[in-house]
Amino acid sequence: MNMPSTQLSSLSANLAKRLDIGIDGQDLINTLKQTAFKGEVSDSQMSALLIVAGQYGLNPWTKEIYAYPDKQNGIVPVVGVDGWSRIINEHPQFNGVEFNYSEETVAHKGKLAHAWIECILYRKDRDRPTVIREYFDEVCRSVNFVTPWDSHPKRMHRHKSLIQAARIAFGFSGIYDEDEAERITEKDITPRTDQVPEQPKALPEYPKESFEANFPSWKKAIQAGTNTAERIIAMVSTKGQLTEKQRDAIKEVTRPIEGELEPAQ
Repeated sequence: MNMPSTQLSSLSANLAKRLDIGIDGQDLINTLKQTAFKGEVSDSQMSALLIVAGQYGLNPWTKEIYAYPDKQNGIVPVVGVDGWSRIINEHPQFNGVEFNYSEETVAHKGKLAHAWIECILYRKDRDRPTVIREYFDEVCRSVNFVTPWDSHPKRMHRHKSLIQAARIAFGFSGIYDEDEAERITEKDITPRTDQVPEQPKALPEYPKESFEANFPSWKKAIQAGTNTAERIIAMVSTKGQLTEKQRDAIKEVTRPIEGELEPAQ
């Protein structure tokens, strides 16, 4: 059995002391390698994880932090939702958080989610909050296997907006959520030159239920003069194909003449 490096032994001893764990040495290192990593790892990769864990005060035993080995013998440190929540709440300048949700919704595998979510994160030492808006179609991962996005799209979307706001407000770097880590490790870092570029696929029809749910807010925006039928059609067409009937319904909405009241519904 290879002996652990001096650095790894020191880091594991510090972790055991910080978390008041009654084991140390090779047993602790072996256990950490089995529980805190997704795959086989070297001592240097284990050391890298313990450095990040120590920097943010995270606990590998409770899955607040773990890692994937990357393709270049490094690591991709992953912080779970509980870990992100803790480092945000423990930051000395944290002063509260709020969320705003779009009225417009999007369909995802039989469920409706918000088109965007804003995270408003306050710091005690700043006059203005950090406001980050994350769009569902940019953060949701579309894959052919089951993910938490399928059962809890709103919750996953909220987590994404919180994490991005925390990165900008507090400068958290070098750590990822699990969704980001899987994208990184799946990426082919040596693209092949002999492959024919894949042709873009035609978008599916825009879901009828999403159209019916969002049409009232589009109508309201057009009538208030804050948007136009053309811009709404262009925006919706990036998410799905509208039918001629749906396009006509949007185009038929007109802004009331100034001073003219809409008839009561």
